[in-house]
Amino acid sequence: MHGTVSALVNKSMATSSKEIANTEAQMRKGVLELCILLVLSKGGEMYASDILIALKTHLLLVVEGTLYPLLNRMKSGEFLDYRWEESQSGPPRKYYRVTTKGKQAASTLLTHWNSLAKTITSLT
Repeated sequence: MHGTVSALVNKSMATSSKEIANTEAQMRKGVLELCILLVLSKGGEMYASDILIALKTHLLLVVEGTLYPLLNRMKSGEFLDYRWEESQSGPPRKYYRVTTKGKQAASTLLTHWNSLAKTITSLT
């Protein structure tokens, strides 16, 4: 019986760990748009791989398969714009920049983020 209880506890802990990891991933995805706007606001025009490096520098691990659809959605929403630049080492590159609408969105999202962080802190 002791082995059965131990197995159930281990299974429960594994499930909890998966659920926590899933929640953490969803939280990162939820703030990724804001993080991209902030990175581009500070860095000016940036190539997608430079955005990935900047996010990684701040411990936000994002893969290209997540970044490119988000950049396209943000472009469609007029939060970002881009320009093409010829590359000497391959195909032309897109350099992204924040639009005026994107700067306004970043400011609004940052205000909401700070309010949410304050609320969460007050709960601890």
